[in-house]
Amino acid sequence: MTLPTDAPLRAFAQPIARLFNLPHLPVHFPLLVYSFTFFTLVHRVVSPYLSARIFPLSYGKLRSRRAVNQWNIQFVSLFHVFVVLPLALSCFGSDTLKADKLWGWDDKVGRTVAVACGYFLWDALDAIINFDDLGFLIHGVSCLTLYMMTFRPFLGYYAPRYLSWELSTIFLNIHRFLDKTGYTGSTAQWINGVILLSTFFSVRIVYGWYLTLQFLRSLYDARAALPTHYILIFALGNLTLNLLNATWFYKMIYAIRKRFDADSKPLKAAAANGYHRANRLQYGLLSAGRPIIAIVFSGDLLT
Repeated sequence: MTLPTDAPLRAFAQPIARLFNLPHLPVHFPLLVYSFTFFTLVHRVVSPYLSARIFPLSYGKLRSRRAVNQWNIQFVSLFHVFVVLPLALSCFGSDTLKADKLWGWDDKVGRTVAVACGYFLWDALDAIINFDDLGFLIHGVSCLTLYMMTFRPFLGYYAPRYLSWELSTIFLNIHRFLDKTGYTGSTAQWINGVILLSTFFSVRIVYGWYLTLQFLRSLYDARAALPTHYILIFALGNLTLNLLNATWFYKMIYAIRKRFDADSKPLKAAAANGYHRANRLQYGLLSAGRPIIAIVFSGDLLT
C-alpha cells in the first residue's frame, strides 16, 4: 500500500543514502519513519491510555516521571517483539542471504530492518532524553548504527538472526510487570523467571555467541574487501552487545534469586492483605460497567 507521504520521504532519504552509501534506504525509509512514529505513539498515547484502565492501581501509584516512563518503555518493548520477530523469522529461509552472508540482499530484510531501525531510533532518543542507564543508551545507539548499515547492503543474513534475540524480551517485560502489579516472589514470577533465564541464555548467550563466531569469520574472510575501520567497528560493536548480554544475564540471575529470598516475603504478605481491598474495587468496577477483559487480566485486581 502506497501512502501520499511515501514519495516525499523517499526524496528526503536520497541525500542521506548518498552521504552514507545506503542505496536501499530510500525505498524503505517511509516504513522506518512510520515505525518510529508508531512506537512513539505507543509510548506516549497507547501505553498510558491502556495501562490506566487495565492496571489502575499499579499504574496510578507511579509517582515519578522516571517510573511512569519505565513502565511505558516496557509496554513499547513488548509491542516491538510481537511486530519484529515474525518479520525476522520470515527472512531465515532466504537463499540469497544464505548464498552471500555479508553482501546478500532480500526485500524482506529491508522491511524487517526498517521496522527495527524505527524502534531503535525511538529507543536511542528516549535513552538520551530520559537518561537512566549508560548500557541502555549504548544498546540503542549501537543497534541503530549496525542495523542501518544493512541498507548498503551489508550483513543482511545476520541482521534478522540477531533480532531473534528479542524473544527473551517478552519474558523480561512480564517479569517486570509482575513486580509492579504485586506478584513479586509469586509462583507466576518463579515460572516466568525460569523461562526468562532459559530463553535469554539460549538465544542471547548460546545462539548469540554462535552467531558472533560466524560473523567474525565472515568479516575475516572478507578482510581484503573491507576497510579496516569497518572490521573494527562491526567486530567491537558486536562484541560490546554480547558483553552487555552477559552482564544483563548475571544481573537477571541475581534479581530473580533476590525475589525468592526471605526479603520478598513481606511483599507477598502485603499482596495477600490487599486482596480484599482489590476485590471490593473489582465489584465496584463491574457494577460501573468496567470491561470484563480489564478485570480478568489486571494484576491489580487479582492480587
